[in-house]
Amino acid sequence: MSEMTSTEAPSAPAVVTQSVDLSALSHTRIEPKSGWVSVDLKDLWHYRELLVFLAWRDIKVRYKQTALGAAWAVIQPLFTMLLFTLFFGRLAKVPSDGIPYPLFSYTALLPWQLFAYSLTESSNSVVANERLITKVYFPRLIIPLASILAGLVDFAIAFVLVIGMMIWYRVVPTWAVLTLPFFVMFTIVTALAVGLWLSALNVQYRDVRYTLTFIVQFWLIASPVAYSATLVPAKWRPFYGLNPMAGVIEGFRWALLGKSPAPGAMLWVSVAVVAVVLVGGLFYYSRMEKTFADMV
Repeated sequence: MSEMTSTEAPSAPAVVTQSVDLSALSHTRIEPKSGWVSVDLKDLWHYRELLVFLAWRDIKVRYKQTALGAAWAVIQPLFTMLLFTLFFGRLAKVPSDGIPYPLFSYTALLPWQLFAYSLTESSNSVVANERLITKVYFPRLIIPLASILAGLVDFAIAFVLVIGMMIWYRVVPTWAVLTLPFFVMFTIVTALAVGLWLSALNVQYRDVRYTLTFIVQFWLIASPVAYSATLVPAKWRPFYGLNPMAGVIEGFRWALLGKSPAPGAMLWVSVAVVAVVLVGGLFYYSRMEKTFADMV
């Protein structure tokens, strides 16, 4: 008697269905803005954590796998100051408004190094963050802002040396030192104002980055870093303020050392110039940012 085996089909697993009310879900649709758009400060505040993260990332990348690390923040302005002291202070006998020339030049190099670094990094920031821009949405203004904030770490480290030099030369700051935060902020705003234009242009015209070295070198010579703005005739000094870094550097010397004359009208001309360039840069950058993902 043969045994007959029968196979039974496995029962299908029970499927639980649940209806979802799609109308109750919230949707956010992101569309490019048209025309000359303004800056959405509320959107920037919403992404403030991303701004801090990108700034911290730039700081870590800057000092990653370096032998001297943060010492570079002091070495660069220190050696530049030594060269200026030798050639301009000793050989050319450039007047320094009664201030020891090493302190005179290093005080000017502090805001200049912050400006030069911030300008270079912000101008290349959009192109350098190509993968991030093409993958996720966030306010594009965060990118140049983060690169500029990273330069404040170098500034803070290099500032320690100027305190030691002031003690060495027995220079006592006056009440004008209370205005120093304003000049630090003015340096950052100046770099941002110019960096917005160059970063947006760099996306469209890649040869902009090749001109940055020339721009920084030319701007250094045109700014009163190795010499005093008092060499410019008084009647032309307000026009010298068309170079915003002239007002910044002279303001730094006045705030820290107290012996240089106050920038006066030259500073207000610099403030007006930066305000115009910044407002124009914000509108131009906001208008062009909708094309970054396609062109970068």
